Amino acid sequence: MNSTIQQNLEAVRSRISAAAQDCGRSPEEVTLLAVSKTKPVSAIEEAIVAGQRAFGENYVQEGVSKIQHFAQTPHGAELEWHFIGPLQSNKSRLVAEHFDWIHTIDRVKIAQRLSEQRPAECAPLNVLIQINISDESSKSGIELSELDALAAQVAEMPNLRLRGLMAIPAPEEDPAKQKAVFEQMEQAFLALKAQYPHIDTLSMGMTHDMAAAITAGSTLVRIGTAIFGARDYGTTS
Repeated sequence: MNSTIQQNLEAVRSRISAAAQDCGRSPEEVTLLAVSKTKPVSAIEEAIVAGQRAFGENYVQEGVSKIQHFAQTPHGAELEWHFIGPLQSNKSRLVAEHFDWIHTIDRVKIAQRLSEQRPAECAPLNVLIQINISDESSKSGIELSELDALAAQVAEMPNLRLRGLMAIPAPEEDPAKQKAVFEQMEQAFLALKAQYPHIDTLSMGMTHDMAAAITAGSTLVRIGTAIFGARDYGTTS
């Protein structure tokens, strides 16, 4: 029998709690972001019933249609929507107008567009700078050496709020190697936090490496498969 989304969420929360307690942290320090890309509204509804409130989407139009759908529901105002995919300039307005967070800032041009396009009635858009921590040519993100310059520019943009960093390390089975990469991110995060008042979010860790990420100070883990099962790329545009 397949487990339900509620059971999966409970299991993931237990894993987060165990990983946090193992390294002397409080489980409350780690936010669970449910990665709902390619998943139908019905699956998100199940997660909402099970108490989940923060969701991550990778595709702009798909995410916006879900945000608009749930805005009409009783829980709509409680939900938090994070854009976690690479963003093209021609899609920036939709993210600026609909999402609460973006995790993938990696150039000034995109940040400027988001700040200019953020509606005046909305709170500032929470942004994370994406670091290409494993130096993979296929991945978005900047090198750590570029962080100070980009952060300084983003921090000045009136309709953005710089909250921290995000990374997607290269797949690695060895927990010690996972941890070493995550610790590089933690050092960069702590250095940034010392400079800017709103820095509080280190987005790293997914289904396969969340424990190592939490040990290294992650404050937000992005979990899709362990909650919703394998992704169905046949249903998205």
